[in-house]
Amino acid sequence: MNSTVYYIDERKNSASRELAHFLRICIANVCRPWNELVFLCIGSDRVTGDSLGPFIGYQLAKQSPRSFSVYGTLEDPVHALNLAEALDEIKRKHPRALIVAVDASLGSKKHLGFISVGTGSIRPGAGVKKELPDIGDVFITGIVNLSGSFEHLLLSTTRLSLIVSMADAITAGILQIFPERLRGQETRPVPFPHAPAPEGRRLSCANDCACAALREEDSSLNNSGISF
Repeated sequence: MNSTVYYIDERKNSASRELAHFLRICIANVCRPWNELVFLCIGSDRVTGDSLGPFIGYQLAKQSPRSFSVYGTLEDPVHALNLAEALDEIKRKHPRALIVAVDASLGSKKHLGFISVGTGSIRPGAGVKKELPDIGDVFITGIVNLSGSFEHLLLSTTRLSLIVSMADAITAGILQIFPERLRGQETRPVPFPHAPAPEGRRLSCANDCACAALREEDSSLNNSGISF
């Protein structure tokens, strides 16, 4: 599995285009067959810094018609208390889905306000010392504040303007991999490029994202069989 994590400055005019480009690469690096996309947007609408995921889910869920599924919105958030239930529902309704996990995170000063995207899973809640399972085949995180002490306070004092701006950029980037949908037409996702099958064992992590999991993967899989 590709261990590269891509960082995108949300303040750049090209942020959404860059996210779309890197998201396609990361999806192509998922080394298993899948037949649909599920966006699992994690967080709580009760804490400003943690509302990034639900706000993105809210924006994605408004797209109609759409060729992907969305879990986690402002009206129906997915958070620590119901995450296991949401995962069970996804496994039951979408057994062969590729899951893109979307979440807020804490990170270093140099990456504050950046979006990260990579192939692999994240561990929601790790930045605030919560024990939750690793989630996702691909992840998108927004680095909304600095990691360190008093993480919950940092999330609570995150500026809403940053959350809204970052959510807009991420949502626009996601929708750019469905270009015909932007013209209001039903479509399937753009074909994703195939990446070479990796060899040996790779370490997959989001180095600067405090909510991301550190995982060691067996990489003896073949290329993804992507079909629609």
